Amino acid sequence: MDMRVAAYCVIVDDEDRVLLTRWIEGRVPAWSLPGGGLEPGEDPADAARREVWEESGYQVRLDGLLGVDSHVVPARKRLAQGASVPLHALRIVYRATVTGGTLTHEVDGSSDMAEWIPLTKVRGIERTSLVDIALRMAGIQN
Repeated sequence: MDMRVAAYCVIVDDEDRVLLTRWIEGRVPAWSLPGGGLEPGEDPADAARREVWEESGYQVRLDGLLGVDSHVVPARKRLAQGASVPLHALRIVYRATVTGGTLTHEVDGSSDMAEWIPLTKVRGIERTSLVDIALRMAGIQN
């Protein structure tokens, strides 16, 4: 079994909008949380801040750990070509606040844009399951 450890952030502004990034490496583009895989030896908190910066152009302060989601993807459902074993995805989710920067879209990455989405519209958009999981962790949606 392969394993991927990643860190993500739930960032909600004063207008009840959540910062999402559009992940383009799936079967169809889908909105997700800013975040991604840890580099070897990288602290999860550092990875979360780095990934938010890379995907959105924002600097953030982590306000606390919301939880850890553990998800196993069967080999037949993996996106990686030729994958013959399941993938254990361990996703560390933080609450965060923007402290600086300007909204910027990622270039040549796994996402192609970032956007503030009103919480009332999240259920109506194409999104990854992580969005719903993390918003529940944050007590924002059930």
